[in-house]
Amino acid sequence: MRPVIGRADINDGRGIWAIVPAAGIGQRMAAGLPKQYLPIHGEPMLLHTLRALAAHPAVVGIQLALAEDDTHWAKVEAAARESLPVELRCCEGGASRAESVSAALRALPENVAGEDWILVHDAARPCLALDDLDRLVFALLQEADGAILAAPMADTVKQSCDGGDRIIATLPRETLWRALTPQAARRSQLSQALLDAAVAGAAITDEASALEFAGLKPRLVAGRSDNIKVTEPTDLRLAAMLLSNPDRD
Repeated sequence: MRPVIGRADINDGRGIWAIVPAAGIGQRMAAGLPKQYLPIHGEPMLLHTLRALAAHPAVVGIQLALAEDDTHWAKVEAAARESLPVELRCCEGGASRAESVSAALRALPENVAGEDWILVHDAARPCLALDDLDRLVFALLQEADGAILAAPMADTVKQSCDGGDRIIATLPRETLWRALTPQAARRSQLSQALLDAAVAGAAITDEASALEFAGLKPRLVAGRSDNIKVTEPTDLRLAAMLLSNPDRD
């Protein structure tokens, strides 16, 4: 069994920073507040997400990107800072995920070098398992193009015609993966990739797609399929069940 990666083992001993874009409102939840603040077991989902990241010994800090008009973070901040064993910083995010991640990259501490690996994790993925995170960080010791957690497709995948409801093809699932987070990249590479994609008007749905646009080929690190993204009310209930299972890890 290999040893767990620690702070001294990555980024020349500086450890690794995680970015959490949390400026969205989660319209599909149809809730009275942004979904990252919806409660799971009596605490905001965002707290569960931050703790999952901070639990890894290589993580030294988390950079949050919040909406300009966020009035909810002030009610959570004290509990977050008290319970997290890492540095926590906040900045203003943007109108899109890519804009929020770019803002967070600029806001990272000066001692985070351009060649340092950073992680980007969805605020609405509170069920991240420590072992998955460790395998992702370990993969970075052997990679140049970045890496992401992903799950191989288990279902048969159909392609529709122009987004309609008629099947035109069955795709070979052997080559298909579901992209999860965290996703890892070097700070300078990701910053430049996001900038170039924005200038070109390219569709960027996650950090890996920005790296792909730049010509890189990030590694797929097999992760647990229960690293779900809370998008709809049923997802919130599922996340609560997963987090209540003491044997999950």
